[in-house]
Amino acid sequence: MKEFLQVMKRFALPYKKYMFLAIAFNLLSAVLNIFSFASLIPMLNLLFGMDETAYTFMAWDGPGSIKDIAINNMYYYTKELIASHGHDITLLLIGILLAVATLLKTGCYFASSAIMVPLRTGIVRDIRIMLYNKVIRLPLSFMSDERKGDIIARMSGDVGEVENSITSSLDMLIKNPILIVMYFSTLIFISWELTLFTLVVIPVFGWIMGTIGRKLKQQSLTAQNKWSDTMSQLDETLGGLRIIKAFIAEHKMSTRFADVCNQFRDACNRVAIRQSSAHPVSEFLGTCIIVLVLWFGGTLIFSDNSPIDAPTFIFYLVILYSVINPLKEFSKAGYNIPRGLASIERIDKILKAENPIKEPAKPQPIHDLKEKIEFKDVHFSYNASREVLKNINITIEKGKTIALVGQSGSGKSTLVDLLPRYHDVTKGCISIDGINVKEYGIQNLRSIIGNVNQEAILFNDTFFNNIAFGVENATMEQVIEAAKIANAHDFIMESEKGYDTMVGDRGCRLSGGQRQRISIARAILKNPPILILDEATSALDTESERLVQEALERLMKSRTTIAIAHRLSTIKHASEIYVLRDGEIVERGTHDNLLAQGGYYKHLNDMQKL
Repeated sequence: MKEFLQVMKRFALPYKKYMFLAIAFNLLSAVLNIFSFASLIPMLNLLFGMDETAYTFMAWDGPGSIKDIAINNMYYYTKELIASHGHDITLLLIGILLAVATLLKTGCYFASSAIMVPLRTGIVRDIRIMLYNKVIRLPLSFMSDERKGDIIARMSGDVGEVENSITSSLDMLIKNPILIVMYFSTLIFISWELTLFTLVVIPVFGWIMGTIGRKLKQQSLTAQNKWSDTMSQLDETLGGLRIIKAFIAEHKMSTRFADVCNQFRDACNRVAIRQSSAHPVSEFLGTCIIVLVLWFGGTLIFSDNSPIDAPTFIFYLVILYSVINPLKEFSKAGYNIPRGLASIERIDKILKAENPIKEPAKPQPIHDLKEKIEFKDVHFSYNASREVLKNINITIEKGKTIALVGQSGSGKSTLVDLLPRYHDVTKGCISIDGINVKEYGIQNLRSIIGNVNQEAILFNDTFFNNIAFGVENATMEQVIEAAKIANAHDFIMESEKGYDTMVGDRGCRLSGGQRQRISIARAILKNPPILILDEATSALDTESERLVQEALERLMKSRTTIAIAHRLSTIKHASEIYVLRDGEIVERGTHDNLLAQGGYYKHLNDMQKL
């Protein structure tokens, strides 16, 4: 229960007004329910002549307990009603009174349930939004450590489990404690001896229910982990469908997916079987409580000095039976909540994930590059075991173009990722205009940097929205101008709806060169003073490379550019070329100087000529 209360404190506080209204309606519902039972039994007792006592009205501030005065006056008014209107009219009035009380009670019950709907749906919506916002703010290293399918499973399956278990139990957890307290107060009011016996018996049965419910959380956590495996398998299949077909691996992947689904099914079976035991177990235990109270109450009635008469004992049993249902509902919530808490535990692995990229307390403003970018003795490692970059020293003057070359895995992409703070340096410093990049606001810093990557990442949206992505209030004229500079305008206009044409999932309706030119147009429209080109032409054919290279040359004019290239022909005219090997700069200079040195760069150049 402590974990559940902590979850409610985190997510339900914005909706506390709904909780207060639900409590008020549930109180009214409980009072009306007790009143309908309390008035019915003694009235019928008098109506059918089972009580011949002559009653007189007693003042509410007179001698005697409130309980005795209330019962006496209720009997007195009923006798007066019978005497003045007869048995038939009195019976009709009693029926109308019961119907009105039931109508008000059920109306309050409906209102209490309806008022909880915005709270339940609001909590689920908030968790989804919090998860999404956290995911897009976490560093790239977090995404490389986690499976994408697992993250999708937490945002779908786990959030759905929270909705089905925790938030659906909220109504029961607000309503049932109120009913239990009201009914037990009535039971104490009727007979404290019987109620004391009941309170001794009930905790034993509660402990039995709690023992069964506690095991449910671990089983639910296992089931949700299996669901994540299923989603991860599906994500990998969709992403690698071309390879699966090329290697005729459909049967192999189908078998793997069937195994994961079977494991998920087995875990769900264990959870469902344990959960399905809630109703029969609570039903049996509730009957046992009634039997024990019936036995104990019977011994009291048959004793010489009974503290309770038979009609009152019947009323006691009616109220006790009424309290059994809230207790069963409470136990049902005790079964549901552990499942939701298991999902919350998985959700919190994202929500409470540490983000090492910290926003400075007093960020420095930055809107342009005025002088230079400097990498001073930069070291970086993803973990403490191996350094990816070592002793990196680079100075990039404003308006210059530098190039990074080297074999795959030499650290080129990691190096450029440090500038916009996708990762933070382990040792050393990166500065822009003499100020450490850690002192700039993250959004301000990234706003002056444009990226064109080897894999052109497009969204399933129109040409216009993909080019204008991240640029507020971009006009059609600006987008068209950017597309023309990027050599993209002609093929866009040849599509069925021009700039309103959808590009498909990840730009699947376009060729590689077309996707790359759209990403270049996006960078042109952003108009950043610093440009990062990460092997922007390496995956293109000769014709596409020529068109993209022309677009890149226009984009690079008057900008400070860091270019990563495998094709050395594309960076011949760079101001300075840095050759990386195993995370270190082994050579630096212009293209001609490096060839003259006859070192590693010349070796790479000669291999490409071959």
